[in-house]
Amino acid sequence: MRIKKEEAIAVTIDVQERLMPHILKYKRIRKNIITLVNGLKMLDVPILVTEQYTKGLGPTIQPVRTALGDYESIEKLHFSCQGEIAFSDALAKSGRKTVILFGIETHVCVLQTALDLLEQKYQVVIVQDCVSSRKMNDRTVALNRMQAAGATLTTYESLLFELCVVAGSDTFKSISKLVK
Repeated sequence: MRIKKEEAIAVTIDVQERLMPHILKYKRIRKNIITLVNGLKMLDVPILVTEQYTKGLGPTIQPVRTALGDYESIEKLHFSCQGEIAFSDALAKSGRKTVILFGIETHVCVLQTALDLLEQKYQVVIVQDCVSSRKMNDRTVALNRMQAAGATLTTYESLLFELCVVAGSDTFKSISKLVK
């Protein structure tokens, strides 16, 4: 199955100040997420931003907020983004059926969101080098479970070039510089 930018929307899940420092390899994940966000913006793929219980976990981390630019976050209490009406309404309004997920934690909010979206017949793409948990085993089991349920796993670089489709364009050149 091909991932097409005209059909895709991305979701950054809970990349928040008080949670991120406890995440396995968080510096690498942060860097990868920023690269992915910048690439998605170059490709004009819309991005929804969620934040779990902002009062307790804080806002999205500053470097990701900077990469996102102007955005409105969707605060949630449900682990699954689909449990929040504001999110499910925004997703439905987009009209897009391919949902690219990245963020934290893999085995909680990312997993439950993916399972709900799959159940609702969305094409779900997990950017595996842009998701993490506090423990490696939780991350690994969640990635295996999502894949077994029908989600597609990819990497940020592979995804950005797939969405780009062809070489030679200005967008391709920008993406190439971004991932180096």
